[in-house]
Amino acid sequence: MNFDLAGGKGRRFRGRDVPKRRSEKGQPPAKPADASSREPSDWRAELLHRVRRLIKEADPDVTEEQKWKEPSNPAGVPVWYRDGIICTAETYENHARLTFARGAALKDPAALFNSGIDGKVLRAIVFHEGDKIDDVAFKDLIRSAAALNTSSAGG
Repeated sequence: MNFDLAGGKGRRFRGRDVPKRRSEKGQPPAKPADASSREPSDWRAELLHRVRRLIKEADPDVTEEQKWKEPSNPAGVPVWYRDGIICTAETYENHARLTFARGAALKDPAALFNSGIDGKVLRAIVFHEGDKIDDVAFKDLIRSAAALNTSSAGG
């Protein structure tokens, strides 16, 4: 990672300058979108609405909570559960990400996962504006994740 103190006027912590993280290409890292509002009001909001609907259609026993609320993201992160975390959703300026907590243990015959492929536990689906969701494959993935959690919980 490259660091930039923004001309020495970066954040201060305990009287010291703290560098701002920058991506490998020198760009600032992605930030949660529309942190001042509950949710983004563009294609990302539409995507989250559709994801919520598909998850409920796939398994009506899945619950959603808003977790990890902080000043930079007052709405928090949507987290879907069934005997453990199934997935989380995060929106950024240019993309949205659904991260599956135990994605590496799931079969993904439709190849929906396009991020974290080499990870040992997590897998993610990253969406950009205009991307389509394969409803059938997505619901199958949700059902598989819920079944994995249920079987691990002894239920």
